Amino acid sequence: MKKMILVLALTAATSACQEATSPSEQQKESSNPTTVNKAMTESERLNQWFAEKFEQQLQMSPVYMSILGRKDRYDEIDDLSQTEQDRQLAWLGDTVKTLKTTFDYDKLTDETKISYDIWVYQYQQQLEGQAFKDNAYVFTQMQGLQSFVAQFLISFHKVDDLSDMQAYIKRIKGVSKAISVSLKQAQLNASKGVRPPRFAYEGVIEQATNLITGAPFTADEKDAALWSDGKAKIEKLVADKIIDQAIAEQLQKELKGQLMASFLPSYQALISWFTNDMDNTDEIAHGVGKQHNGKAYYNYQLKASTTTSLTADQIHQIGLDEVARITKEMITIKETVNFDGDLQAFFKFMKTAPRFYYPDTDEGRQGYIKDTEAFYDVINKQLPNYFGILPKARLVVKRVEAFREQPGAAAHYFSGTADGSRPGIYYVHLSDMTAMPKPELESVAYHEGNPGHHMQGSIAQELSSVPLFRTQADFNAYSEGWGLYSEWLAKEMGGYQDNYSDFGRLTNEIWRAVRLVVDTGIHAKGWNEQQAIDYFKSKVPTSETTIRSEVRRYIVWPGQATGYKIGMLKIQELRDRAEKALGDKFDIRAFHDTVLGGGAMPLDILERRVNSWIENQ
Repeated sequence: MKKMILVLALTAATSACQEATSPSEQQKESSNPTTVNKAMTESERLNQWFAEKFEQQLQMSPVYMSILGRKDRYDEIDDLSQTEQDRQLAWLGDTVKTLKTTFDYDKLTDETKISYDIWVYQYQQQLEGQAFKDNAYVFTQMQGLQSFVAQFLISFHKVDDLSDMQAYIKRIKGVSKAISVSLKQAQLNASKGVRPPRFAYEGVIEQATNLITGAPFTADEKDAALWSDGKAKIEKLVADKIIDQAIAEQLQKELKGQLMASFLPSYQALISWFTNDMDNTDEIAHGVGKQHNGKAYYNYQLKASTTTSLTADQIHQIGLDEVARITKEMITIKETVNFDGDLQAFFKFMKTAPRFYYPDTDEGRQGYIKDTEAFYDVINKQLPNYFGILPKARLVVKRVEAFREQPGAAAHYFSGTADGSRPGIYYVHLSDMTAMPKPELESVAYHEGNPGHHMQGSIAQELSSVPLFRTQADFNAYSEGWGLYSEWLAKEMGGYQDNYSDFGRLTNEIWRAVRLVVDTGIHAKGWNEQQAIDYFKSKVPTSETTIRSEVRRYIVWPGQATGYKIGMLKIQELRDRAEKALGDKFDIRAFHDTVLGGGAMPLDILERRVNSWIENQ
């Protein structure tokens, strides 16, 4: 169950691997949950109800259905108006009322109780967030429709026949409407003093400008991204003999017309407003704590990100403690390689020695991708020794598309489809190879791919032992905590075969600990951007380009960065508890299957699930 499913897509997982069914197939299996078979258990009744309700919710988001590989409402874009958001929340509230009055919680199995609790938890989280709907940044350099919609059409709108291409063209008009609706929300927020800092405005303008630069919008020789993609999809239909050249020419004419008539004006309006409003932004960036209702908003964001009740002060202290612990481990490696100098000198060595960087050339970029694939080949052979459930979906490594690529920006992962028709994709920003050090390559790859997000997300999508909504649930502390735990686990699996790569692992771990300090510092303790950068630089041997990009991410995405370390620490705590309780009976594969085999969930529910597994052993 995802909050206004497209909105979550913008802000940006059994005891055996079973054949997953598509959403439509699972819906057919329970097409009339209201007709109750008296022989059914309470859990079976509830699971039928979940199937019906989640299908209803999916139908509210044509974009998310496309991301799942479905073609329902294939020519539409989500209605992002506040009226529709309110309607969907009211619908969800009604489902919770029905859930509580129709089903007997005490008669449910443990697994179904988890489903019940997650459904209610997600509603309560959204309801609580209503108080802060005007506090959010609608467009930033990290998030927003200005870049997502093009990425969506290029990567997720699959064209197999004429009707799919006609839907693609119609969706461009829907994209333009969505941009206009979102711009009005951004303007409303700005009227209340809620604006992201100046660098975010600059990023939005740059990304939007990139998408309307080139043919057919300007006289450049190079085609604009959507014109290039649309033409390529049309040409493939011709090559596959699905349409003839006359139809192809007509489609190109319609595509160009829609781009010029709707897409271009909506992006021009977006750029114009952000350009004209630029002087109203803060040149020296600060956190959301200075907004109206800002302190309460940040506390909400921390709760949503960590799925805990930890306060900003508590999270800040956890960060300081973890930074101190990891720093000691870094010093140990420095001494192991016989480096003559203190840790800051070693940082400088790691940041400046040419041996630690790929050439800033196309060959260097391809080398980064090839080396990443080679590390995956090694770690993939170890997966059966650590996991009973293995994903079916393939994993591929790609460079971020040029129109949204940013120097030093964080790598990220997009899940594939449950049926395997689209692989999971690990995206890397390679425009500036000086921000992509070799020693950190492994840990980032393990985090985003295997055994990290690809493993977790693919297993979740492929589950058929839980209701479909749980295969699509997303909780930041769970998923990012698993990603960071995976970096640590990969060492146990045979990764990091040299000290410098292991130092790179620690670099990325302390980076996540620093996030706890910096995020809370910015949003709860009044730090400005430069204070955050200075603290970061003193603790991590990372390029200033990357550090600045990271700090700016935390500024516009309050609280999100805290989920990684909090989630990792909880998973490590649960593993330690299981190892101590079970002794020789502890099975690492069964533990990992317990963590991953129910999909994403809040940390307290995960703890309950693991405790139950320990007792059952």
